[in-house]
Amino acid sequence: MTTYKYAGFWRRMVAFSIDSTIAFFIFIILFTIASLAFFSGAISGNSQVFLADLTDPSGFSPVIIFSCILFIFTNVAYFTYFHGTTGRTPGKMLLGLQVVSDDGASISFGIAFLRAVGYFVSNIFYLGFIWVAFDKRKQGWHDKIAGTVVIIRERENNTAGISIPDSPAVLPETQQQMQQHEEIKEQNKQTDKIPENRD
Repeated sequence: MTTYKYAGFWRRMVAFSIDSTIAFFIFIILFTIASLAFFSGAISGNSQVFLADLTDPSGFSPVIIFSCILFIFTNVAYFTYFHGTTGRTPGKMLLGLQVVSDDGASISFGIAFLRAVGYFVSNIFYLGFIWVAFDKRKQGWHDKIAGTVVIIRERENNTAGISIPDSPAVLPETQQQMQQHEEIKEQNKQTDKIPENRD
């Protein structure tokens, strides 16, 4: 049975930083699309009322609420999708990490969703993330909520061993023998084609 090490604080922090950056860019793209759709719809209506609403500070409250909801949705969807499919986000793939259940099995989308929501609990003064550095199994609060651990699953090209291709390589000697065999078969065909002389 293969034994995998628990991933430590710094390695996980780098992976999480990469994933957070990717999720933030996705949020910016979605927010831009939603804003353009909203503004084009509002301007096509009564533009004077729309411009008056823009100068009113209280009119920004729905925009802020919408931004927060979209940000939360983007992060939860991002981490739920990647952890639910393979247990590995792009950041974790780069760092050779994987999320599994605390008994070593793959996690479901339900567990991945619970873990993604747990990030917001761990985000309280970042205490849930810092907890990883001191926990025996390197679990953050979100890991404890979802019953998961993060392991170091090294990429295949980092492991010692030999890579054997699917189709076996043909040795030069064998290839030469095969060519000779083909030539003999060709000569036999030629001989069969020569008509007999009937005197």
